[in-house]
Amino acid sequence: MTTAFFHDERTLWHSGGNYSFTLPTGGLVQPGAGLPESPETKRRLVNLLHVTGLMRDLALRGAAEASADDLLRVHPQGYLASFKSLSDANGGELGPRAPFGRGGYEIAALSAGLTVEALRAVMAGEARNAYALSRPPGHHCLPERPNGFCLLANIAIAIRAAQAANPSLRVAVIDWDVHHGNGTEAIFYDDPTVLAISLHQDRNYPMDTGDAGDRGAGAGLGYNLNIPLPPGTGHRGYLAAFDRLVVPALHRFGPDVIIVACGYDAAAIDPLGRMLATADTFRQMTRRTMEAAADLCGGRLMLAHEGGYSEAYVPFCGHAVLETLSGSAITAPDPFEPTLSLRQPNAAFDAFVDGWIDDLAKAG
Repeated sequence: MTTAFFHDERTLWHSGGNYSFTLPTGGLVQPGAGLPESPETKRRLVNLLHVTGLMRDLALRGAAEASADDLLRVHPQGYLASFKSLSDANGGELGPRAPFGRGGYEIAALSAGLTVEALRAVMAGEARNAYALSRPPGHHCLPERPNGFCLLANIAIAIRAAQAANPSLRVAVIDWDVHHGNGTEAIFYDDPTVLAISLHQDRNYPMDTGDAGDRGAGAGLGYNLNIPLPPGTGHRGYLAAFDRLVVPALHRFGPDVIIVACGYDAAAIDPLGRMLATADTFRQMTRRTMEAAADLCGGRLMLAHEGGYSEAYVPFCGHAVLETLSGSAITAPDPFEPTLSLRQPNAAFDAFVDGWIDDLAKAG
C-alpha cells in the first residue's frame, strides 16, 4: 500500500477578498497585500513534490465535494444556507477573518470532501496513510460560524462521516498548527469518542481559547488536551512536548485512527507564529505519530493540511512530512537549516520550556 495524496487544483482558486494581511482594506489600510492564507504555499508544495520526483511515490487522488449529509452532521442547515446564498452572489464574510468569493461554498465543500475521502481511504485499507491538501482550512470553524480563514470544519466533517459508517470509531486528533484548534475542540468537547489534542503557541489565535485547563465537559471530560507552548519553543521543545504529553495521551486513549491537523505555521519562517520549528521538527513529529499509529491502530493515519503562510518554507516542511509518510528515499534538503539551527533556543530557554512542560504534565 502507498501514501495517498488528495489534491484538487480548484481548492487553490479560493479567494479571500479585499484584505491586507489580517485587516480588511479601507481607511489607512492599503489594498493589495492580500490574506496570509494564499494558494501559493500549497501550490509550491505540489510543485516541489513534482520537481523532486516524490509525487511519483505517492498515489495522487481527488474527491467529490462533501455531501449535504456530510456537512449537516457538523454544521446546521441555517449556516450552510447563509454560506451558499452569499457564495452564489458575490461572496462576502460570515465570521471574523474568513472571507470568500463567489463559488466559495463549493470550494470549501471540495476541501472538506478531500478530507472525508482521505479518511475513508485509510479506514478502508486502500492506503497505508493519507494526506489531504485541503484549502480552505478548517480547524477554527465552529458549527454555526466560520473563523480564522476556516469556512467548514474539514476534519470534524470527515470524523462524523467515518463514525456514520462505524459508530464505535474512536479517533485521536493531533493539531500541531501554531494556532489553537478551537473549532475542533468546540465540536467534540463533550464527546468521549474523540481525543482532541492541540499543541499551539500560547495566546496566539484565538487569544481567548486554548487554555490547558479546558479538558472537555460531561462525558467528554478528559478527552480534550490543550498544550499551549511559549513563543520560541523551538525544535527540541516541540519534540519534548510530543514525547512527554502527546504520545502518552494517545496510549491512554487507544484510538482506532489518528488524524493530524497539519499546519506549518509553527515553523521559524512564518508571519503568524513565533515558534522556531524547522522542517525536521515536522519530520520528527510525523515519525513519532506513525510509530504511535503502528502501535495503537494498525498504522491508520491521515493528515489534513491546515495553516502555514511562508511561501518559501512551507514546501520544504510539507516535503519532509510526505517523505516520512511514504518512506520514500527522495528528499528535499532544507535550505534554511544552517540558519535556523543557529536560531534555536539556548540551554537556559530549553530549561524554561522543560519546566513549562512539567507544569502542563502536572496539571493534566
